[in-house]
Amino acid sequence: MSIAITPEQEQLAEAVCAFAARHAPIAAIRAGFDDLAHGILPSWWPELVANGFHAVHLPEKVGGGGGELTDLACVLQAAASALLPGPLLSTATAGAVVCTAGETEATTIVLTDLAAGLPAAVVLREHSDFTARADGGGWRVTGSSGPTLGLGAAQRVILPARTPDRLVWFVIDPAAADVETRRGTDLTTDLGVLRLQDHPVPGTALLPNLDEHRIAGIAAALSACASAGIIQWCVRVVTEHLRTREQFGKPIGTFQALQHKAAMLLVNSELATAAAWDAVRALAGTPGQRRLAAAAAAVMAVAPAPGLVLEALTMFGAIGFTWEHDLHLYWRRATSLAAAIGPLPRWTRELGELSETATRDMTVELGDGDAEFRARVAEVLDTALTLTDDGAGRQDDRPEFATGPRRDLLAKAGLIAPQWPAPWGCDATVRQQLIVDEEFGKRALQRPSIGIAEWILPSVIAAGTDELRERFVPATLRGELAWCQLFSEPGAGSDLASLTTRAARVDGGWLINGHKIWTSVAHRADFGALLARTDPQAPKHRGIGYFIIDMRSPGVRFQQITQASGRADFNEVFLTDVFIPDDMLLGEPASGWQLAISTMAQERVAISGYVHIDRVGALRRLASVSADRDPLLHAIGEIDAHTNALKALGLRETLRLLDGRPPGPASSIAKVATNVMLRRAATLTLGLSGPLALEAESDPPVVAPYLDLPAELIGGGTTEIQLNIIAQMILGLPRK
Repeated sequence: MSIAITPEQEQLAEAVCAFAARHAPIAAIRAGFDDLAHGILPSWWPELVANGFHAVHLPEKVGGGGGELTDLACVLQAAASALLPGPLLSTATAGAVVCTAGETEATTIVLTDLAAGLPAAVVLREHSDFTARADGGGWRVTGSSGPTLGLGAAQRVILPARTPDRLVWFVIDPAAADVETRRGTDLTTDLGVLRLQDHPVPGTALLPNLDEHRIAGIAAALSACASAGIIQWCVRVVTEHLRTREQFGKPIGTFQALQHKAAMLLVNSELATAAAWDAVRALAGTPGQRRLAAAAAAVMAVAPAPGLVLEALTMFGAIGFTWEHDLHLYWRRATSLAAAIGPLPRWTRELGELSETATRDMTVELGDGDAEFRARVAEVLDTALTLTDDGAGRQDDRPEFATGPRRDLLAKAGLIAPQWPAPWGCDATVRQQLIVDEEFGKRALQRPSIGIAEWILPSVIAAGTDELRERFVPATLRGELAWCQLFSEPGAGSDLASLTTRAARVDGGWLINGHKIWTSVAHRADFGALLARTDPQAPKHRGIGYFIIDMRSPGVRFQQITQASGRADFNEVFLTDVFIPDDMLLGEPASGWQLAISTMAQERVAISGYVHIDRVGALRRLASVSADRDPLLHAIGEIDAHTNALKALGLRETLRLLDGRPPGPASSIAKVATNVMLRRAATLTLGLSGPLALEAESDPPVVAPYLDLPAELIGGGTTEIQLNIIAQMILGLPRK
């Protein structure tokens, strides 16, 4: 996945890749290592400047492209993926920093210089010890920087200096300063140390209004874009290698262990890209939002990149460890970027502290469109506020399942499932669905749920008769019917095509015999969606029917399964000569597989919504009272970074849909990423809760949610099944 989300941004990224292919082939990059280390600009730098890639984000009046920072993000990701050498990242970062200083004579001059192609670098406060004292109308600066990317080539340097009462920022010309170039870990750019001793700096070189947190955030966000480009390259070359490399007479891409590793690399690449994109878009927001997003990008994109490249290397075997292979160049660059933004614990702690009082805002700006629709929704919801629901829910005792006048009103208005066609929904577009969500949120109004039926009724609407739709859909929306899903069997869990439950045709319908398992809330359900084999001679993905079964039918027997937690939400269901009339078969007798795939896709999307539930609530409670907060804050920061990246992934998918594009692979990727997050959150919570885990019902709860975790990890398909889907259906790795 590219950071680009518009056709124009995609074209920009493609232009950068084409430029790199023409001007910086890998042989030329390798031949230029020594020049790059000494800060000598690549011979093609003037052509890059002429294309404006380095200044796409700078104002037009200073010679820039007048674009957004998200445009720059696309440039940096593409450049890193193509291993474009030189000081592009450091120069672009300097321009982004200076743009935040406001419009002054000094900033105009600097931005004009940068737009004209002068390379630049930014020294971060934590990487330097400069001090400044007033000297007439100017300043005298003394101190040194730590090793800084781009300093050897830089002709303009943005640096901080401490005065007796504040931190100030200057732009200097390093030509008259002491700059020591060093051999860097990254062989494709330069590394330098700047030393100043009573160095004169004119007063016009002072850059006002710069904030160290904002500058650190810019550096982290733009570095994250480059890191995401590196990981993206790894996904591409690993996939190609697994498709073509053979061992034991077959492509190694057929080996499940390698498929899963490649799929996880893609999942981490998607999370890194989403986090980087979110950090860049947040740079235009409030200080708190900028810091939240930048920290998440540091944790999810920059810090893990070296390890992910190493994981890619291991999939190449020994060949990936050779000097001749390009992998080590990307590995070096990823390692250098991670070092440049500072230690990982700094970012996890910062995010943990920030999340005590703030959350990342992923609101979609919808503008004034669909005003009439919004007004209709608002009118209904205002009326709903005057009503109550005091009837018990059929599926669950939670408030969202309650029945009563309020729910009836919302069901009649089509606001419980607005995406469904009228009269059950509103035929709502993606934008209109977001409007409904927004209006519920404005009023803190509980959105009614139809539970498992959310995954089933779309199939009823699509393939059922008018009589079935009218019988089931309105009553379910009103909360009068509860549903279950009878798919899994003892010998056919995620492999639904191997199911053995039989449906034999009889006069007027079908007789069902079989055994289902892991059926959620079957003991409370009125109806269920049932898969049964209608043609035992057909290939296993065919000859399957999709039935609606009355759970009170003769021959239906269920037995609740007590889970490790002591709860009994699942069931075994035994079916003995259960009659289902013909009108309760959806579609054709052999079309059940396609309907089941549709249902499971709905389920995966619903399960990916778990990310909106706080998974570190116990740790937050402990952090509020613990004397030793540090490890708790680091843990909270780590999980919040993962959660925010997942939210950003979902937001990007929403924006794609708003733009009229078809759905992407986000649901499968989000399912795997959510499982990883859930496991990590549980591990950290147990490890930091201590004696609380001794009690079955502690305050805050620790063991109780942990013992319920398998239901979330397995529901909708195990991680391993999802990795198979990602490897084969998304990456295109061979099955055999």
